[in-house]
Amino acid sequence: MVSASFCIYEALGIIGRICHVNRPNLSRRSAALRSVEDKPMHCSNCGSYVPPGVRFCSNCGSAAFDPEATRIARTASGLPATSPEDDIERTVFMVRPTLVFIKAGYALAALGAIGIVFLLASFGVGASISIPVALALLLIPAYYHIRRNMIRYTVTDSKLEIDTGLIARTTRNIPLSKIQDVTVSASIPQRLLGFGDVIVDNASELGGTTILHNISKPRHYADLLLRELRRWH
Repeated sequence: MVSASFCIYEALGIIGRICHVNRPNLSRRSAALRSVEDKPMHCSNCGSYVPPGVRFCSNCGSAAFDPEATRIARTASGLPATSPEDDIERTVFMVRPTLVFIKAGYALAALGAIGIVFLLASFGVGASISIPVALALLLIPAYYHIRRNMIRYTVTDSKLEIDTGLIARTTRNIPLSKIQDVTVSASIPQRLLGFGDVIVDNASELGGTTILHNISKPRHYADLLLRELRRWH
């Protein structure tokens, strides 16, 4: 009889200690939830103030949602806190071929246009003819400028994208997990002008090599790409 009473007493003591240990945690969780409930909330759609306890915005009618309350509630329940931004793909960099040749072409075309105007004027040709002829020289660098804007290289945290085309565009995607090596290649004139090619060796295509042509500061962009590759290899 004494042993049975002693066991019951010990069991009650253990239960009391467990409740005493968990009580501070429960108090902190309740306080956190109360602080979120008392915190002013604003509509995520229009930014209007939403009074506590109201489920819909009185301005736009959108459902009231507090991501902080959701995070605390998930943490209190033992579930990992997540954010909608975790599923958004992050852009590391976006680059196009260098503008060095385009700028040089515009400068030469402008000088040539001025020379043509003076040359035609010396032969008695009127400005109504010489100026349009001179401006036609600007069409040459403009053509190459448009061709340059038709190419765009984008590196995200999961893939390399190569976009080509002006109106109708074609996109090639190379997963970073398939990229094996990144090399920077620059000739002597390219090094003097500060641009070069970034060569990407990958296992996702038949050719196995993709070249990012005429990139300004190619070593900088190659380093950014290699930094992302460390996460996949």
